[in-house]
Amino acid sequence: MPTTPATAANSSSNSTAEAIMLELVDENGTTIGTAEKLAAHQPPGQLHRAFSVFLFDEQGRLLLQRRALGKYHSPGVWSNTCCGHPYPGEAPFAAAARRTYEELGVSPSLLAEAGTVRYNHPDPASGLVEQEFNHLFVGMAQDQLHPDPEEVGETAFVTADELTEQHARAPFSAWFMTVLDAARPAIRELTGPSAGW
Repeated sequence: MPTTPATAANSSSNSTAEAIMLELVDENGTTIGTAEKLAAHQPPGQLHRAFSVFLFDEQGRLLLQRRALGKYHSPGVWSNTCCGHPYPGEAPFAAAARRTYEELGVSPSLLAEAGTVRYNHPDPASGLVEQEFNHLFVGMAQDQLHPDPEEVGETAFVTADELTEQHARAPFSAWFMTVLDAARPAIRELTGPSAGW
């Protein structure tokens, strides 16, 4: 994965632990400042830029990940393919592609913008708040996955019906249904009507 100024400055492999900074935005998604990642998620939460990725295989199945148990936010729950936060000054599209590779070891063979959604979701388990202006992306995953075990506990490709069953019996991230519903028009366009999304 190429190193950019943003990834070099925010790399987790740096010998000194640096604060991860997020872009704060207004209700229109215009950047208004920065905040440290954990501070931005403390109640009541600060509105910040985020992204969510939904990747599908050639059969129209959605790639889900179960977040690693060691993550400080929403550990052990299922969620969309990948989600995260652009570094200040990093384009959401670039951040989505970068983070998908970092977490899952795969570069999407197709990645397209699918709109934005703004939400405020408290997470009762952690006490943190997701106050986000989220950029949505849909695409295809056609290469073999190589998940980072510090980020991803498990992966699964699911059909729309299988997702409904899994969502009823397993814990999912607080933001999952909001971002999925917002991305559905682009998902249907990508996967076609027969996939059932």
